Amino acid sequence: MLMSGHESIPVFGRPFCFLRHGETEYNAQGRIAGSYETALTARGHPQARTAAEVLTRTAVTDIFASPMSRALDTARYVADSLGLPIRVIEDIAERDWGSLEGQPRSARQPGVTPPDAETLDEFTQRVVRGLGEIRGDLPLIVAHSGVFRVLCRTLNFVEQDRAVTNALPLHFERIDHGWRMTPLVSIGLHPWTLTSTARMRLVGAACSRRAGLPHLSRA
Repeated sequence: MLMSGHESIPVFGRPFCFLRHGETEYNAQGRIAGSYETALTARGHPQARTAAEVLTRTAVTDIFASPMSRALDTARYVADSLGLPIRVIEDIAERDWGSLEGQPRSARQPGVTPPDAETLDEFTQRVVRGLGEIRGDLPLIVAHSGVFRVLCRTLNFVEQDRAVTNALPLHFERIDHGWRMTPLVSIGLHPWTLTSTARMRLVGAACSRRAGLPHLSRA
């Protein structure tokens, strides 16, 4: 099920894919990026190339990306591999963390927003507005860990503390009473799946903190 009020968003009426950008300099340094532009690292570029290779095995029809360079650079690898254009959606840029940007991730306290930062409600409303622009039979969204968290909340997945893995393509599809999220990995297997339901129960604990979802870093 969807959170109330989001049923009319077109992308939530069909399968779609999501891809977080490859590793960035700030990811590697353990720093908060937010709205700050930080480049892909020597590790992030091959991550994006591998993701693009995996996505050539899908039926992705359209690519939508955040305007931030780390997302656009990742999306370009996919676009080149699939021969598709990229449509930039301003509203799916990462959350603005104000004075926390550039600081160690440990400086960010749960539930605390600096006065010069974007509030969680403001960020969520912006991202949902951006998601409303997405069309296509199987669209790919290339964005950020914060955007992924908004997706999880909107689709009633159990939200995780840790960030989604850099450059891991994820496939979302509707099932009875909820959604299923499946990672697409380079060996062509689906090692675990997640489903969401009206009661927000986690089915398949591989994405829980105890099971240990593979990850690199936040933002």
